[in-house]
Amino acid sequence: MKRIYVNEQWCLGCHLCEYECAFANSGETDMVKALKGKKMGTDLLPRIRVEDAEDGSHFAVNCRHCTDPRCVNSCISGALSRDEEGMVVIDRDKCVGCFTCILVCPYGAIMPSGGKPVQKCMLCTDNAAGEPNCVKHCPNNAIVYEER
Repeated sequence: MKRIYVNEQWCLGCHLCEYECAFANSGETDMVKALKGKKMGTDLLPRIRVEDAEDGSHFAVNCRHCTDPRCVNSCISGALSRDEEGMVVIDRDKCVGCFTCILVCPYGAIMPSGGKPVQKCMLCTDNAAGEPNCVKHCPNNAIVYEER
């Protein structure tokens, strides 16, 4: 299965992947309309986020679609599962908002969402982007979508 991988040594810390992710999942067709006047982390809730380390390095945090996902194993409502390709998916209608998945994810890749209880990277399969938007628009090719 193809996954998103981050080459930290190439990450500039520009946070463009966060904006592209928020735009791709906004439902809007115009980036300015989707993002203008909104604040990251409150109005804009990307499914990938860049952490800035004290040593000046940067790295993106996103769902790894684990082969033995703790989030799926701990989900009390059955909202998290793996599809036939191995991607960890969320059925938001089943999610009860207990946040157990957030607590057990070793990567911090599942996060609260504004309108729905939780959100995570779905590799842009649930929007019109097709290919992950963060990968497509990373200016330094620090984020790649490949099978390893």
